[in-house]
Amino acid sequence: MSSRRQSAAIRLVLCLVLSCLFDFTLAARVRDGADPTIKVGNTYYSAESAGGGIYVRAASSLEGLGAANVRRERVWSDTANRGDIWAPDMSTDLGRTYIHFSSGKDAAHRMYVISADSPLGKYSTETKLALPDDQWAIDGTFFVFEGRGWFVWSGWESESKNTEQSLYICRMDSPSQPIGKRYIISQPREGWEQGDRPLINESPQAIVDPDGQLHIVYSANGSWGNKYCLADLRLRKGGNPEHVWDWYKSNGCLFGSHKDRMMNGWDATLYIDGPGHHTFALTDGDVNKSPGGANHIPFVFHAVEKGKPYSWENRAWFTGSFVWWSKTTYSRTNVPGEPNNTGYSFKFFE
Repeated sequence: MSSRRQSAAIRLVLCLVLSCLFDFTLAARVRDGADPTIKVGNTYYSAESAGGGIYVRAASSLEGLGAANVRRERVWSDTANRGDIWAPDMSTDLGRTYIHFSSGKDAAHRMYVISADSPLGKYSTETKLALPDDQWAIDGTFFVFEGRGWFVWSGWESESKNTEQSLYICRMDSPSQPIGKRYIISQPREGWEQGDRPLINESPQAIVDPDGQLHIVYSANGSWGNKYCLADLRLRKGGNPEHVWDWYKSNGCLFGSHKDRMMNGWDATLYIDGPGHHTFALTDGDVNKSPGGANHIPFVFHAVEKGKPYSWENRAWFTGSFVWWSKTTYSRTNVPGEPNNTGYSFKFFE
């Protein structure tokens, strides 16, 4: 047996052993599509853009969201002909459901929000989110951390400086009301984040680890190629989310299909290519309600099955899981402040 095949066999056995220890299963294909958004109350919900509108699905399991008879309701239509509709993201706040999404044509993409009393309720008319500086913006997500509302999105510095997509953050007075300035927290400047043009950081999703530290897990590289992967930003304990040097970036992809782009000690995927644009399935969509200990945590991502040409048309939703991986050091050099930060990271499983 060649060393490569032997390594793959060992990893498959390890996956099976870990599935017994942590009670998870190998990834299940849910349905064709991309940009999954899953939040959990007593039911699993997903939001998707299709046919000039937004649909919400409801099922009793993640896999059930792909069933032929799944409940699927159109909750919003683009009556103003704004353009493409991308990446609707569901969240809850004070018992109300919000869907943030990007819409527009080319450089006109901006973030919008609709809301309802329940995930399948009657939604309000869309409102443009008045993000600071009013620049191109996509993939926005709202969350509450340490009692404050925050919004993170992928955007351009300006229309004249659009050679890379970076991650920005701003305070929120409510899920529909930004306040203050925007602050950049991540730029695609690492070697493992490059190779595609334009350079991209996108699809941020927030989660709080068992030690109370905030993470923004995001997608790096172009979604049109199989270099697409998940990476992590970890806020230092007691750090300010608006301060870029309080964020520490993983030293490579944590979930991806290119071994040379993975963080040291993390393996590339066996069965799927270019995983990215994930969503954590958390209770009530609350980023502070992540299980700790040896619990596996479900998440959903899009990817292309290995053996198929990598293209947007071949993307599908898959279920996966992860465990918190303690005592993981993220290092940086030639920057102000502390060069290293040790805390929880992620081990993702197909």
